[in-house]
Amino acid sequence: MAITETDVQSALKQLTDPNTKKDFVSGKSVKNIKISGNDVSLDIMLGYPAKSVWDEIKTLVENHLRNSLPSADKISANVSSKVVPHAVQRGVKLVNGVKNIIAVASGKGGVGKSTTAVNLALALAAEGAKVGMLDADIYGPSQPTMLGISGHPVSKDGESMEPMEGHGLQAMSIGFMIEGDDAPMIWRGPMVTQALDQLLRQTNWEGLDYLVVDLPPGTGDIQLTLAQKVPVTGAVIVTTPQDIALMDARKGLKMFEKVDIKIIGIVENMSTHICSKCGHEEHIFGAGGGEKMCADYGVEFLGGLPLDINIREQADSGTPTVVADPNGAIAKVYKQIARRVAVKIGEMAQDHSAVFPKIVVQNT
Repeated sequence: MAITETDVQSALKQLTDPNTKKDFVSGKSVKNIKISGNDVSLDIMLGYPAKSVWDEIKTLVENHLRNSLPSADKISANVSSKVVPHAVQRGVKLVNGVKNIIAVASGKGGVGKSTTAVNLALALAAEGAKVGMLDADIYGPSQPTMLGISGHPVSKDGESMEPMEGHGLQAMSIGFMIEGDDAPMIWRGPMVTQALDQLLRQTNWEGLDYLVVDLPPGTGDIQLTLAQKVPVTGAVIVTTPQDIALMDARKGLKMFEKVDIKIIGIVENMSTHICSKCGHEEHIFGAGGGEKMCADYGVEFLGGLPLDINIREQADSGTPTVVADPNGAIAKVYKQIARRVAVKIGEMAQDHSAVFPKIVVQNT
């Protein structure tokens, strides 16, 4: 009996994408089914970057089709990814050259937000995406150090700036504009928001699938204004299990809700500490706080990262964990988090009309 396209579609409706937890057909990943005699070929187009698991998904699909279509001879699945732009908060102007913007935020400082942001960006790039990093922490820029970038951006037209580059990321930071690592930024709020707007919109970002924005810690007027000016696809909240950090993280989550920015999920940093001498694992900042917060607010727990000296040393040296030890256990966690972030963004409804609704005045 001849194999039909319907047979292939029906088989793949029974196979779940391990990253999205949806079957490949309802996830609209199945493309270009071709049948020649008893040979079947097709494309699996993922809506999220996942280069490190392409081969795994290829094997999964081909084995499933062999079992479901016993009369088939040759089965070939080609797996790739395509990232598309998604909705942002209404009334905010989009940024040229950028499909999606991911805000990485924390309610308070010291929870590892910037380290998480740079490793998230590098993990997305490692999964095959084109990624940029915007250091929006005007008072305490750290991304130049973490990415090992020195020097100043150049301008080809006297108005816009070319992004700096480090470890395959396009990057921009106020840290590239000032002399010396110890130069303080003694600016009031309006100057800070203007500076961020210029860094965001006057940088010639080139074809980015994702721009990761490392926001300043806190939830004050500056953070709120930045959240309203940056066209954010979704936000990632970074916290530690400590009660004080969780209390402030909840405030950060509420801030994004107020400005109509979707919460992608929560990353719990410093979840456990593993002794480098004896291997004993201990929850020195408490246990389960991030997961409980996710349960309370109905958002996803993206993953937990250990308190590990290597993470700090690698970031400080300009080679964050994902590039310093790409095949290590911690880099694997960052990549898992990156895939979950990308999948969550891919599930958001596409909307290119991010503008205020028209106001019509009628005479009565």
